[in-house]
Amino acid sequence: MFHWRVEDRTDAIRHHCGVMGISAEEDVNLPELLFYGLFSLQHRGQESAGIAYHRHGRIVSYRDVGMVASALSHYLKENHPSRVGIGHVRYSTHGTNKLENAQPIVVSCNKGEISLAHNGNLSNSDELTRSLIAGGSIFQSTTDTELLLHLIARSPRPDFRGALLDCLGLIEGAYCFLVLHGDTLFAVRDPLGFRPLVIGRRDGMVMVASETCALGLFQPEEIREVEPGEILEIQGSRITSSRLPDRPATAGRRAHCIFELIYFARPDSEVFGHSVHLVRKRMGAMIARDDPSPGDLVIPVPDSGSSAALGYANASGVELEHGLTRNHYMGRTFIQPTPALRELGVRMKLHPVRQAIAGRRITVIDDSLVRGTTSRQMVRLLREAGAREVHLRLSSPPLRFPCFFGIDIPTREELIANRLEPDGIAREIGADSVRFLSLEALRGCVDRPDDYCTACFSGEYPCPVMDAPVHRTN
Repeated sequence: MFHWRVEDRTDAIRHHCGVMGISAEEDVNLPELLFYGLFSLQHRGQESAGIAYHRHGRIVSYRDVGMVASALSHYLKENHPSRVGIGHVRYSTHGTNKLENAQPIVVSCNKGEISLAHNGNLSNSDELTRSLIAGGSIFQSTTDTELLLHLIARSPRPDFRGALLDCLGLIEGAYCFLVLHGDTLFAVRDPLGFRPLVIGRRDGMVMVASETCALGLFQPEEIREVEPGEILEIQGSRITSSRLPDRPATAGRRAHCIFELIYFARPDSEVFGHSVHLVRKRMGAMIARDDPSPGDLVIPVPDSGSSAALGYANASGVELEHGLTRNHYMGRTFIQPTPALRELGVRMKLHPVRQAIAGRRITVIDDSLVRGTTSRQMVRLLREAGAREVHLRLSSPPLRFPCFFGIDIPTREELIANRLEPDGIAREIGADSVRFLSLEALRGCVDRPDDYCTACFSGEYPCPVMDAPVHRTN
């Protein structure tokens, strides 16, 4: 088990991963296609990347730490014919960024050779892990993805599909699995639909990915969501769909992660049937309606605040300016061990445009507020650049509860909104005012708001969670 030290934490919310799978009727240069799909999902994970594909009756795989361009660029240099494969980009939440945690994981067991890529977090991994360890299982990584493979291998069902169904009946929480077994690709989404998963077709090829932006590269003829609780078995371009058995606790319910729309997903994606960009614009407009600031200039925190800032500016009639620029070459996991170096990291990442903001009363639009450390440094940068006032507006409600379904939200004690009211937060970070989007207003930004998980704001979890789960995250 691994734990982060508090001083090693960034102030950004992180989530788990992105997955991509391709199945084709004829041989294609599959790793190259996966490379481009994973590159489009790079925002979902920048710690490691990997590919696994079926070739000459076996699974060939490669994983490495780092981003897609550095970890997998060798696949662009020559042809690697295959008809089916999967890929993965990863963030960790707890634990360390080690190669053994990179995915897809490949194992050989009594059910054959299996490769697995996972986006999500199993909320009952504590109980299952203890049971497996007591039974003699030896874990090689700190990911709950490996947990699924142990369950498949221990299933009494002799056939792979039956064993997969067995183990899916034991796990709970948020998961989107891509599984490679022989020349067959399986795609599975949990019954509550926490994380997005989409499927598309083109020219005898089927593609499955975490977001529509990864499929758009291939200009598919049709795209649809993999339904919550759906199991897809894909051979070539033939798709067989079935359903996980209903559980009384989750039958007919949905728990889409609202943070996919607030922050995680790329603005050009469609997630849970919504345009991410348009929903974020709606959030910004709601802030302008409910908690406008006296600022005479609106600036976004790039890049996740940009759509909400546009919505705020349109609704308020206040001028929009790009008063902050971001260094896109640092990645989103820039961690330093001391406060001085962390502040230097913020200064390297965010750059105020002095000519745009000097002498102005600034309304800054950001997606969320975690500990407040990055916001404090950002406010200081803006004041140093000549901002007369700095008013922070967040396109999400106050974060008050940890997440057990795939987001790295800290303990309640670390969350600034649990310690302070908005005026107290403003004093602590040096802003003139701080206001949050209300939960009621956030729910008004989406269709069927009861289909969304908002537990990190309300503490009302859609399924049981452990108070102190084993930190086995992918």
